[in-house]
Amino acid sequence: MLGLIISLIIIGLIAGAIARLLVPGRQSLSIPMTILIGIIGSFVGGFLGDLIFHKDSTEGALQPSGIIGSIIGAVIVLLIWTRVGSRSTVR
Repeated sequence: MLGLIISLIIIGLIAGAIARLLVPGRQSLSIPMTILIGIIGSFVGGFLGDLIFHKDSTEGALQPSGIIGSIIGAVIVLLIWTRVGSRSTVR
């Protein structure tokens, strides 16, 4: 269990950092938020992988994915985060 949590944090940091590099524009996110974006992206990538490829369907639709799926999911989550966050600011 502890190994899963540590691996989710490490994969989340890597996926979140790469997603921040791939998404254009400035994101004012802290390191814990980058890790959280990566972890959420891992579950989004796992859901999309299950939805598209029907692989590992015995584990359920909500499962963590590998590094590539985590990066793709983190990019999707970060794009949604920047679009929703830009609308809520007062100018």
